[in-house]
Parts: sequence; C-alpha cells; structure tokens
Amino acid sequence: MFVTAAYAQSTTTEGEAHDPAAAGEVHTETGVAHEGEHGTGVFPPFDSTHFASQLLWLAITFGLFYLLMSKVIIPRIGGILETRHDRIAQDLDEASRLKGEADAAIASYEQELASARAKGHSIADTAREAAKAKATADRTAVEADLTKKITAAEARIAEIKSKALADVGAIAEDTATAVVKQLIGGTVTKAEIAAAVKASAGN
Repeated sequence: MFVTAAYAQSTTTEGEAHDPAAAGEVHTETGVAHEGEHGTGVFPPFDSTHFASQLLWLAITFGLFYLLMSKVIIPRIGGILETRHDRIAQDLDEASRLKGEADAAIASYEQELASARAKGHSIADTAREAAKAKATADRTAVEADLTKKITAAEARIAEIKSKALADVGAIAEDTATAVVKQLIGGTVTKAEIAAAVKASAGN
C-alpha cells in the first residue's frame, strides 16, 4: 500500500499527539517510519543495506529461471527442433526416392523408345527387302512370260512366213506357167518353172 509523505507526516503527528510513547516507532498499519527516521534520500534498490537480500533473491530467481529453462523450455525447444529435423530428413529422403524413381522411369522410357525405333527400322528394312524381292520376282516372271510369248510369236511368224513363201512359190509357178503359155504358146514343165522361180528368188 502506497502512502504519501504528507499523509505519513499527518498520521505521525496525530499519533504523537495521542500517544507520546509511540514517538520514533514505525506505524504498524502503514509501515512508514516516523518523521524522525526519514530524510536519507536513497532509493531502496540502491541502498547498500539491502544488497545482501537483493543478491539472495537474484540467485534464487536465477536458479529458478535456470531450472525452468533446463527442465521445461530447452527440452521442448530441443524436441521441436529434433522433430523438424526428422521431418526435413524424411522429406529429403522422400524427394531423393522420388527423384530416383523419376530418373529410372525416364531411363526406361528412353530405352523402350530406342528399342521401338530400332524395331521400326528393322521392320522397314525387312519390308523394303521383301518388296524389292517380290518386285524382282514379278519382273522376272513377266520377262519370262514376255520372252515365251515373243518366242511363240516369232515361231508363228516364221511359220506364217514359210507358208506364205511356199504359197508365193506355187503362185509364182502357176503365174509363170500361164505367162509362158500366153507369150510363147508352148508348155513348160513344172521342174523348169520351179527352177526358174528359185533362181529368181535367190537373186
């Protein structure tokens, strides 16, 4: 309870008036000394007479604060830091695992893509070779068929030519016989006509 100096002085004055034997004593209710005990002018925390108790309370307060820090606050902070450290380590491990899986997936995809490209090239080469072989076989078959047809046509032409020449010889012989008969009025043997036609054909 805070008591002003004026109030303390008035209280002391009244107390001295009522009870002179109480002069110089501290008022039990207010805890303020009588007027004769005032006047030092020193702030209580800076008063050297209180240093021992202040140091004692400082040591007690520091000890309690140290116990509070070491037993409660620091373990909680350490637990929080350890939990965060473990969580960060788990996150890093998970990220590393996921990165490894992604790298493996990319490598597998690139390998499958290279295999598919190689297979595609192989299929294209096989198809090209098969088409080339088929074209060659078809061309050979067509050429053989054309050769056969040409040979047959040539044989047919030769036959027709031979027949035509034979017919021409017979016609020439008949024509020559008729011409000789008309010109000279005589007859000529077939042997002589045939010899004359052959001689004429040879020239």
